[in-house]
Amino acid sequence: MKNSILYCLAAGSLALSFFFERAPDASITVRATAAPAVAEASLFPALTMNERVSEVSEPAAAPANTPATKPATAAELAASRDSLAYHYYAQTLGLRLAFDENKDLLRTVTDWIGTPYRYGNNTRRGTDCSGFVTRVFREVYGVTLQRSSRSMFTTTKHVAKSEMKTGDLVFFRRGSGPIYHVGIYLKDGKFAHSACNGGVMVSSLNQPYYHRNFYAAGRVRAAEEANETAD
Repeated sequence: MKNSILYCLAAGSLALSFFFERAPDASITVRATAAPAVAEASLFPALTMNERVSEVSEPAAAPANTPATKPATAAELAASRDSLAYHYYAQTLGLRLAFDENKDLLRTVTDWIGTPYRYGNNTRRGTDCSGFVTRVFREVYGVTLQRSSRSMFTTTKHVAKSEMKTGDLVFFRRGSGPIYHVGIYLKDGKFAHSACNGGVMVSSLNQPYYHRNFYAAGRVRAAEEANETAD
């Protein structure tokens, strides 16, 4: 009897020791491994947010192979201004310019466009044809021409109509009458003059009236030399 009781106690002791030596509860393992995962999940959004803030606050760097923009040189700025000026003169005067014409002549003629006709005068308030020509030649070439169109004709070098150049004078007369009108040849068959019915303007030698009354062209030596220098 006593031995049976001892056997039962020993068996119960073995069973209890087996129970307490089992592996830890699975729920404890899950919680232990889940903690680092939660920490990492909270860390990555923080890093992502910091990267976004950095992208907003700091400008994007230019690509390494993008060439730096060089400031324009004085020559380039001057060429740009000349280009704009020539485009303006071409539009105002109705010419097709090669950008190598005498810019002073084009600018001066442009400034006089619209001046009303006034016989015997040569100011911006009014001028006749010869007054306009004398003022332009004085301002552009520093040359003092004769005051009348007939006197101008006698003091110029006569050239053929087909050989006219910018700055030449063009003379007009009706039939066999005296020279009565003068203008400054520009190019493309066009000339600047002060007309009785419109003041200073640009007209075409191909217009019937001027084509019919064109008489001759004359070249002023000082203007010719100045144009050659400009070229």
